[in-house]
Amino acid sequence: MQTIPGIGLKTALFLIVATDGFKKFETASQLCSYVGITPTIRESGSSVRGRSRISKVGNKKLRNRVFLAAFSAYKYNRACKALFDRIVAKGKRAKLALIAVANKLLKQAFAIAKSGLPYDENYVSKLA
Repeated sequence: MQTIPGIGLKTALFLIVATDGFKKFETASQLCSYVGITPTIRESGSSVRGRSRISKVGNKKLRNRVFLAAFSAYKYNRACKALFDRIVAKGKRAKLALIAVANKLLKQAFAIAKSGLPYDENYVSKLA
């Protein structure tokens, strides 16, 4: 998991311990919900529309570690940098883009943990 740019030793170990070696989850979306970085929409009926925020229901320490890892990932992880730049170019806030990067980082970690292969930045999914 340390082959992913942005994830260091402490974050990788914390991810493995907190998720029981990723055995608790079947999909990356479940992992993101567990960490608490999935967006929630705040609206009431048809008139009250609030800003979308992250759910913050989940493991607070793990969410903090992944968010801090996102700072490094958007500088050194090519896929995360592209995502960050695309979101900021649309006029969104940098913090929102960092949360998206953290979400992508978790999905990359989940894929690496489940496949057992090292990170390859040139990998292209056969489904795409």
